[in-house]
Amino acid sequence: MHLDVHNLRDFYYRSALGRAAQRAVRDQVQRYWPTGKGHTMVGYGFAVPLLRPYLPDARRVIGLMPGPQGVLPWPQGQLNVTVLCEETLWPLETGHVDRLVMMHGLETSDSPSELLDECYRVLGPGGEALFIVPNRSGLWARSDATPFGYGRPYSLSQLDSQLKRHDFIRQSHVSVLYQPPSSRRFWMRTGPAWERIGRAIPALVAGGVLIVRASKRYPPKRTGLGDKVRVPNPLDVLTPSPKKEPKAI
Repeated sequence: MHLDVHNLRDFYYRSALGRAAQRAVRDQVQRYWPTGKGHTMVGYGFAVPLLRPYLPDARRVIGLMPGPQGVLPWPQGQLNVTVLCEETLWPLETGHVDRLVMMHGLETSDSPSELLDECYRVLGPGGEALFIVPNRSGLWARSDATPFGYGRPYSLSQLDSQLKRHDFIRQSHVSVLYQPPSSRRFWMRTGPAWERIGRAIPALVAGGVLIVRASKRYPPKRTGLGDKVRVPNPLDVLTPSPKKEPKAI
């Protein structure tokens, strides 16, 4: 069940808690990928708040938003880079994406297996993906006051197993959002301290969100997937076929 795009926008851009969550997750994304220079950066679900730092220097930035969620133009005041798409049929060429971020996409998908296949298809050699999902053990997955309280939360082992089945190799992982999902002044004021404590002593409290950085295994282990990621460009059917000379009788 996908959330409505207007609810996601209101949370991340019009609420103090959402802006704090956006900042905590985006800071970690930038630790993994300090720059997007020369890269094609793609976000799926509602990942556009995390892509803004890459707009100035990335080769291309694209925000994919699934049909059941809806789409909004982004970034405000600039040329739009978002597009509405089918959940498991993205309007991207095979193997042309360098960096992929998925947030509010996997846990709400009705077809997570096919969705991960599409992630695999679009990533190029050396490409990396960040899968951002609610932590099954965290407080944020238990509260419907934030978008992380919807869909299926994951433990690290569950997400790791699912990624392995789809030929992704986990490179690293981290938890963020250690502060409680509350807009009360005390929790908002002490939010940065909770982040520092949580990362220093992760056994004390579970982070609300898991971020897994993964790369694609190539060639894939699964039978038949190699053919899928090598499918020709559909527009090739418009190319005229060479004329054949008639055979001599």
